[in-house]
Amino acid sequence: MSDSDYEETTLSAHTLAALQEFLFEQEEQERELRDAHRLQDESKDVTITENWELSQFWYDDKTAEILAKEAIYAAGSNGRIACISAPTAYRKIKELKPETCDVICLEFDERFKVFGKDFVFYDYKEPLKLAPELREQFDVVIADPPFLSEECLTKMALSMKYLSKKNLILCTGEDNFLLFC
Repeated sequence: MSDSDYEETTLSAHTLAALQEFLFEQEEQERELRDAHRLQDESKDVTITENWELSQFWYDDKTAEILAKEAIYAAGSNGRIACISAPTAYRKIKELKPETCDVICLEFDERFKVFGKDFVFYDYKEPLKLAPELREQFDVVIADPPFLSEECLTKMALSMKYLSKKNLILCTGEDNFLLFC
């Protein structure tokens, strides 16, 4: 092939501006996270956006509120709630919860360390690699498997059983749910 077979690719001014804006927003979010980690400030409202490479898709506010209210109700007074791969449900519960309700976020994405003591690293591929003190300690476990596969759902179900005392809320696709049942 000759040099003339290759054309230099260029972006339009509009596309280049959009890309620069996106990269600037990403940089700002990373700075916010670094600052929150450095300051150990779990109360700081840090923006964390979906990472599609980790199969993250956040709930809209209405869905998060419905899940949070149901979990708080099911947990009852002095209840404990665990959110597995459901950080938007976690945040909404923290926003709405009575002070007597305890909630943690089990998540693979370490950006959520900003949640401080409420963050627990979680990898669905190792469903029982959880602290023994978490076993059967939660009145409600909300789980949203990151992948719609039988393997992911089965392993996440093991984690849910390990953590739960009684109530489970599973958010998944209908086909995946039918596979599991």
